[in-house]
Amino acid sequence: MMIFKIQLQLFVINGKRFKFNWIKTRKFHNDIGDEIPATSVGQIRKVLRLKNIAIQESHACIAINCPICKPQKSSEFKVFVNKATGYFMCQNCRCTGTWDNLTQFLDSKKSDDLEKLKNNLPIENDFTEEWETVKNNCQSISNISEKEYNNIISNYELPPVTQGQMNQLDCHYDKTSSTLYFPLVGLGNRVSGFKSLSASPVLAEKTTPSSNAHGLIIYKEKKIKNESTAVIVPSIEDLLALISEKAGNVICLPYGLKNMPLQILPLLESYRKLILWFDNDSASWDSARHYSKKLNEKRCFFVRPTNQQPRPTVAAKRGHNLKNIISGAQPIWHKSITTFNTLREDVLSDLQNIDKVQGVKWTRYPALNRILKGHRRGEFTVLTGPTGCGKTTFMSEYSLDLAMQGVNTLWGSFEIRNARLARTMLQQLAGVPLDENLQNFDSYADIFEKLPIYFMTFHGQQGIDVVMEAVEHATYVHDIAHVIIDNVQFMMGMSEQSKHLDRYWRQDMIVSQFRSFATKSNCHVTLVIHPRKERVEEELTTASIFGGAKASQEADNILIIQDKRLTSVRGKKYLQIAKNRYSGDLGIMNLEFDRTSLSYQQKKKQKTQETPKEPAENSND
Repeated sequence: MMIFKIQLQLFVINGKRFKFNWIKTRKFHNDIGDEIPATSVGQIRKVLRLKNIAIQESHACIAINCPICKPQKSSEFKVFVNKATGYFMCQNCRCTGTWDNLTQFLDSKKSDDLEKLKNNLPIENDFTEEWETVKNNCQSISNISEKEYNNIISNYELPPVTQGQMNQLDCHYDKTSSTLYFPLVGLGNRVSGFKSLSASPVLAEKTTPSSNAHGLIIYKEKKIKNESTAVIVPSIEDLLALISEKAGNVICLPYGLKNMPLQILPLLESYRKLILWFDNDSASWDSARHYSKKLNEKRCFFVRPTNQQPRPTVAAKRGHNLKNIISGAQPIWHKSITTFNTLREDVLSDLQNIDKVQGVKWTRYPALNRILKGHRRGEFTVLTGPTGCGKTTFMSEYSLDLAMQGVNTLWGSFEIRNARLARTMLQQLAGVPLDENLQNFDSYADIFEKLPIYFMTFHGQQGIDVVMEAVEHATYVHDIAHVIIDNVQFMMGMSEQSKHLDRYWRQDMIVSQFRSFATKSNCHVTLVIHPRKERVEEELTTASIFGGAKASQEADNILIIQDKRLTSVRGKKYLQIAKNRYSGDLGIMNLEFDRTSLSYQQKKKQKTQETPKEPAENSND
């Protein structure tokens, strides 16, 4: 179900309070599969060819004439159709929709039918009125005196960008709040949002709206030789650093490394070469590789993240030649790696950023940080444990911890309903029983809604092909970095082919597909697999995982929940890290369950000066 929600946001400009109201279409915690259905570029080409529709094929989109607003000239390619999803946008009438919506227009010949179909389509966001309000209550940067402008640059500690260059970005300044505003321009040169840069108390960048802005900040250098090349950066600071060095065309993303909306891809179709210059850490490198798949890898280059090539702002402050760094950008796509020369810079980057390369750290499980070092993209993790030991509860908190740090997460829960899973995660987030704190439900839910967590709508037995299609689609559309499948047994035995295979072969096939997906898509996959039926008193090992040996062989990490409470009155439950391909470190983490918060969060050690009462309460937990 799509949620239409009226957003209200408060702004203070020149001491006045303004409420911007806009209707935006957003699906919080999307149920993957019914928002933007997947299709294939082959299917798109086939349908358009059968209908004799002229096309203009580019890097990430196919452009056609709009069947909705029907332009006067037959050569006006106003509709951009995404090659991977079929999602379309018209820069003239602003209609957007799925490939199925577009084919309905292509099939319909009656004007009345076209009008009904058009009325059911969402319209691309237009922030023109809101931007006019900002402009009317701020000063254009071009109307500020040279002395005041220099003071702004000094106070913000910004690169030495000229007033004319800032004016080219249509920058406006609010003196009262010391805030600079930059419009995000989308298709048809319409404003779809804006970025603000405030200097108090520290330099902070914010995007409005907080999601679904379909525009970019694009700076085009005058009188440059190559207009088909642009550098893409995640922040305004980096944009200004490159502008000050006259480094060519520069583009600033609306949400940095957090998300790249599909709707901005048509704005980048005119560039034959895109250079991605992010920060020198693993998250930036992961984002560069992921974004390049959306933009078409063959035209994407990247600035390798080394100490000598940090983000543009830092590089400029250190006195590096930004143009030389850009000229040394290397292609992301290559058919094969055959020599160490190709790998040399990657190895150097890993060594110089060893802490960052280790991955995202857990805040609730410091023991996992000590053993696994962090959560890394492209890895494959298997979690197993006896029935009823709390695998799903632990995994929900494990993934919640990472999502709270910005790891885009996709949950595939075949065993329990999404509503129940979401309730568990919400209670783990809140840390209190929800039924006893209903008065605070909206506050907790508002925080949870902002987390980048998505749910697949599957429940019960599902075929592996259907699940993989949804996972691959979600990874492309929502920039998913972590996929959880709970559990593998629910994907065995649904396809026609699987009827002729035994259960071991079926599971090996599923494991192989997820292993291949994790590597190819640079996405971390966690599979929950039940163990074989063994005697209760026996400790589980990697050989206890149900099926053949492929799961334990392919896995980068194997986590086993050992529950000694089943065999001993004083027995405890703990998580055993039985395989760790990254560092080789193995170990255990005690799991003490807190029923009030449904949490296994590790408690901090008590200080020696605290009263004996506190340790006693903890021991009872």
